[in-house]
Amino acid sequence: MFSQRAVDALKEAESVVVLTGAGVSAESGVPTFRGAGGLWREYSATSLATPEAFRADPRLVWEFYNYRREVLAPLAPNPGHYAIASLEDSFARFTLITQNIDNLHRVAGTREIVELHGNIWRVRCTNLGCERYTLAWENRDVPIDPLPPRCEACESLLRPHVVWFGEMLDPEQLRRALVAVDDCDYLIVAGTSAAVQPAASMPMTASRGGAFVLEVNPEPTDISPYMSEAVQEPSGVALPRLLEAAFGG
Repeated sequence: MFSQRAVDALKEAESVVVLTGAGVSAESGVPTFRGAGGLWREYSATSLATPEAFRADPRLVWEFYNYRREVLAPLAPNPGHYAIASLEDSFARFTLITQNIDNLHRVAGTREIVELHGNIWRVRCTNLGCERYTLAWENRDVPIDPLPPRCEACESLLRPHVVWFGEMLDPEQLRRALVAVDDCDYLIVAGTSAAVQPAASMPMTASRGGAFVLEVNPEPTDISPYMSEAVQEPSGVALPRLLEAAFGG
């Protein structure tokens, strides 16, 4: 249950940021592909999500991403996704920063999104000299065929537009995220332990800047004691309730 202080601070906020992680997607049935259950065929999922794996066997990596796309295709946003989309309509300055690649926030209707780790439904060329090297475009084909796909402009390999282990984040996406966090006066951290940089620093940055920082997560995390308020509930339960308390129906 939220305190009146958390509700009042949201009502009075001028700039709101929401930071989401895997927990929000998990409520829609999205698997994490990490940990003990993160196996595909006989491969560790995390061992395939690397530039080295793609260089060694691009077809195998694309087969894995085809599988992931097939898992994601029938899934739908949950009430937490829709609550965040509704929240955007209540503020002139709003940014969603997500660590998720599943595109469910866009499907739910959120417009101002920073996708820190990319988007599994987008592809881009691997050729540094190609006009499409920095241009990612949506491809909803399930499955993508033939494998591995090639760029229509230069015939080089295409790759998923996601950030693999060992890669740097897109500097423009990171810049947008840091500017939004630095500028906000209310930050909601939902479905993430914020244990991995750069997301790990964002709640503390907002807090030091004077923002009200609300954590929404089913379990306490390492950052819970440092938040303005921490609510131990799934985002799909807590966020619609917060919206109702602050703005009514």
